[in-house]
Amino acid sequence: MQYIQGGPLLDITMELGELEEVHLPHCVCLGTNPSLRNEMKILHVEEHGVSLEEVHEVTRFHAKILHPKFSAISLILRLLSWNVDVHCELMLYLTVKKQTLIPRLYLFPSNPGQIQAVEQQEKSQGSSRILISRPERSFKLNSSFRLNIPRSTAINPQKIQLIHRDTTPSFFRAVVKMTGIDIEMKLFSDDERIAWREIVPTDEYITDTRSTSAVLGAGRPAESSLTGSTKQQLRSVRTEFVKRVSRPVLNELLDGLLQHTVINQEEMESVKVIAERAEKARVIIDMVLRKGTESCSRMINLLGELDQCLCSQLQIKSVGVPT
Repeated sequence: MQYIQGGPLLDITMELGELEEVHLPHCVCLGTNPSLRNEMKILHVEEHGVSLEEVHEVTRFHAKILHPKFSAISLILRLLSWNVDVHCELMLYLTVKKQTLIPRLYLFPSNPGQIQAVEQQEKSQGSSRILISRPERSFKLNSSFRLNIPRSTAINPQKIQLIHRDTTPSFFRAVVKMTGIDIEMKLFSDDERIAWREIVPTDEYITDTRSTSAVLGAGRPAESSLTGSTKQQLRSVRTEFVKRVSRPVLNELLDGLLQHTVINQEEMESVKVIAERAEKARVIIDMVLRKGTESCSRMINLLGELDQCLCSQLQIKSVGVPT
């Protein structure tokens, strides 16, 4: 019986105590094939072989196992079907050198660890991330995609296959021999249909014609302010926040918002009684948005402390808050 990978490879070791349950991230789109919930297994990789474990519950982004017994080496989530749609990440970085733009577009199945790997790799090169829209639909695992940028003189590689990788994800690297223009990008699937499109306006990047190697981000505000005020940032990620934030993070976020006087005790109690996770998340973010920019900054900073992976997925970063 064959399996394919449905989530990141994890190395988990318990030194003391026991856990009642663990929620493992997966990238499988269950909306297109709900029956996949019943085909998920946990694969333990041990020194003398492998073993499979049943999944207790599957949510949109996580698989839950009860009373887990971790192997000393690793744990991986796999699926029973080859025909799988997955949630994907697109990450864009742009370097500006004189009159040349060099976009790098990463494409890979959703994986918090690989988001961090890309960020670390690009940060070491002094690059900054350009915030772009997420794909509106899931993509077929193992399918190939090509990137088109009309004004580019080169794009390498010609195609990228959507697969899980243990290393830093693959990316398209393009060369555009012109600055001061809007950058139009289109991603085409195997059947030549447009899978994703984006236009990066000129004011999203800076060209320093006096420098022979001007890198995006030099002399501009912090990356977290690329899309305007923190209120605008928070509003732009509202839908994804509601989808992705976990119940434990919501509870700790409430405590933090109360501690920083963003909300009062009465508001906190009114939210605590909401049983449904998504509705609770929706009420919290809307409540903070109504309170203005400073409150939004507080919430973004708290999220950065509570769940860095979520912040990476939402493409938001901690910001300064007036005292």
